Amino acid sequence: MTGGNGSDRAESLGFWRSNSLTLVFGGAFLVVLAAQAVAGRAEFNEQMAVAGLQQIGFGAYLTSSDFAVDVTENWQSEFLQFFLYVFGTVHLLQRGSPESKPLDRTGTESDREQRMGEHADSDSPRWAGTQDWRQAVYSRSLGLAMALFFFLSWFAQSVAGVSAYNAERLLQLQAPIDWSAYLASSDFWNRSLQNWQSELLAVSAMAILSVYLRQRGSPESKPVGSPHSATGVEG
Repeated sequence: MTGGNGSDRAESLGFWRSNSLTLVFGGAFLVVLAAQAVAGRAEFNEQMAVAGLQQIGFGAYLTSSDFAVDVTENWQSEFLQFFLYVFGTVHLLQRGSPESKPLDRTGTESDREQRMGEHADSDSPRWAGTQDWRQAVYSRSLGLAMALFFFLSWFAQSVAGVSAYNAERLLQLQAPIDWSAYLASSDFWNRSLQNWQSELLAVSAMAILSVYLRQRGSPESKPVGSPHSATGVEG
């Protein structure tokens, strides 16, 4: 009954309203990505001018390794954050944080609690009601998807990164290096680690600050009047 009411309410809100979170942030992503491309090309051409080299057009910059490595190094750090967070919050707890499960629900929980197998409801996803490999995959599909996106974007960063790195070496009249050598280079790991540390800081800050601070109406915050010790409670 509850699921039906939720579905009816979503339909009454209309497509744009009921999907506004994804649409707004997805649209903002495209706007910011375009702005990054404009600013990145301007900076790139400034560097070319200083070196006395020919500047490039906008289309050429969009397909350049310089633009690709800047984009992918940020993508992989974001997906790393969510990959670690999705899997980490299965067992890790933070007393008083809405970002944590209640202290007595650590672990993967029972099939009944997760509405899996014979405990699945009529409106549960089809694979949740199976008791074979499909259930095992689907029950971890969010974390696996984030892990896949992380490794794909990290690989893309390494490919674009070695191309950009070699372009800089050629400007300095140095011999290029191959992909495997770039994976062991300080440039690759500096690009990766400077993003990873910022994402880990953001997650830890959110976990502890949400214990004591509130944002009225946000599911990322506890209700304003909830005690600091309330854990796993969302507004």
